[in-house]
Amino acid sequence: MRREFIIDGENFDDIEGFYCEIDALFTKNLDWKTGHNLYAFNDILRGGFGVHEYGEPIKIVWKNFNKSTNDLGESLMDTLVSIILDTDETGHDCELITTG
Repeated sequence: MRREFIIDGENFDDIEGFYCEIDALFTKNLDWKTGHNLYAFNDILRGGFGVHEYGEPIKIVWKNFNKSTNDLGESLMDTLVSIILDTDETGHDCELITTG
């Protein structure tokens, strides 16, 4: 069974807010700040940042996905989804479910 993480589009309305949401969900007890960029997001999904183990398969449920698409734009959302689904096979195993 995959560990489940919920990204809620109600919690942010810009890319910086998205990165803060990701930090809150996927990192814990770090004595340094993660990068707020697409490369760091990809790395965080692999695990090993205090919440899930490196390489551990996870499930992401993205609530209020349509709001996020409106707030962040379709192009950026396509990029984020591509990173989550690891379409270029960088080494993480994420399942994505979107709602609303």
